[in-house]
Amino acid sequence: MARYTGADCRLCRREGAKLFLKGDRCYSDKCAIERRDYPPGDAGKKRPKESEYRTQLREKQKTKRIYGLLEKQFRGYYELANRQTGITGDNLLRILESRLDNVVYRLGFAKSRDEARQQVRHGHISVNGRRVDIPSYRVKTGDLVAVLPKARELLVIKSALISSERTEVPQWLEVDIEKLQGSVLSLPERSQIDLDIREQLIVELYSK
Repeated sequence: MARYTGADCRLCRREGAKLFLKGDRCYSDKCAIERRDYPPGDAGKKRPKESEYRTQLREKQKTKRIYGLLEKQFRGYYELANRQTGITGDNLLRILESRLDNVVYRLGFAKSRDEARQQVRHGHISVNGRRVDIPSYRVKTGDLVAVLPKARELLVIKSALISSERTEVPQWLEVDIEKLQGSVLSLPERSQIDLDIREQLIVELYSK
């Protein structure tokens, strides 16, 4: 499976925003955006030529990188969202948020989505009592997501739980820290997704 293997901090610098790809590092003075707030490369300090297309493209790229997706999969999610009833942009974000790796991150069992994705791939997470090792698995209302017993003593999970920067669990999820499990109360509304994403720009880009 194709995947990005470069430095995560370069992605944040390229988009000019914190994408929170490195867990605690993103909250410290080691954050690349804090030290070098310009795009990577020799031409990074030059002012780019602004255009409608560039603005739309950068918003799409930023969103892809937040969720750790490549173009083919992201485009597939957009086409699925476009076929659903309702607002396409809202549908797209709802689909992205319902991915299992994102839910594990949102519940606080991992410091980043990349770390959550690794936990799922290594078979540490169950849904409704059944082990699921597919990060793109989409949860549904009423699902119970839990850390399997064999993984509860893993340092990476313990570290995420005690992290001072642990993200607040959104309203559409409910977590039981002692049992290391969480419930999907509902799929999220746009107002419950606390990301600085202008999804309409993505819709406009793909609609051309």
